[in-house]
Amino acid sequence: MSSWLSRLPRTRALVLCALPLLALLLVAGLAPLPFTVAQPGTTSDVLGEHRGEPVITVSGAPVRRTDGRLLMTTILATGPDADVDLGDVVDGWFRTDRAVLPKGSVYPPGQSEAEIEKRNLGQMEQSQNSAVTAALGYLGRSPQQVKVDLRLADVGGPSAGLFFALGIVDKIRGDGSGGDLTGGRTIAGTGTVAADGTVGAVGGVSLKTQAARRDGATVFLVPKAECAQAEAELPAGMRLVPVTALKDAVASLTALEQGKAVPSC
Repeated sequence: MSSWLSRLPRTRALVLCALPLLALLLVAGLAPLPFTVAQPGTTSDVLGEHRGEPVITVSGAPVRRTDGRLLMTTILATGPDADVDLGDVVDGWFRTDRAVLPKGSVYPPGQSEAEIEKRNLGQMEQSQNSAVTAALGYLGRSPQQVKVDLRLADVGGPSAGLFFALGIVDKIRGDGSGGDLTGGRTIAGTGTVAADGTVGAVGGVSLKTQAARRDGATVFLVPKAECAQAEAELPAGMRLVPVTALKDAVASLTALEQGKAVPSC
């Protein structure tokens, strides 16, 4: 026995059959998905000022007047409570200035936005403490005699550690021969730093290189373990320099300033 559907014209029958599928796709396209979309964020010159105050203030030791810029880099991600739909995900996959990441890889599950912000600011504070310890240790200075204050509290997470440490070294010692670590250039980069000077990976480096190039940098210091990620979407005119420790970063910047050989990814 023929169904009522079989008695309809073929075109109308196909349309009726397709309607549930179209409705399902529409719902899927509008439904929030467990992803975060990230893009290049802001940069901050650790040798400069933040809200009218020096980012790095040193007391107990002579401070040099520096030239050039040391840019710490960030990424900007949709918040933990933001709705990311299928359109956002597809758009992010086809753009080099966007990255689609599992939400759980960016934000700890089960935590509120306030808890995540508190955690990120705590990581930044720890990063600053480690940077001061690493820099003074590299310089052979006692923290009992030299005091360093860092002011850049609006950025969360630990990824500015290396550049805080480099900024301290540049302000106190420079390249060791009267010059600047930057050589007057705009140098950017990223990386955590431990109290012993070890540099760690951070994530999001392909987006950070884009932020750095946008803001005038020509050299980017990257944790060596993340060279491949940094090369994936490397902007034209950007030179990558891999580092594994603070002393490597200082040595590479000094060699670059003096026109000597510098490691590359």
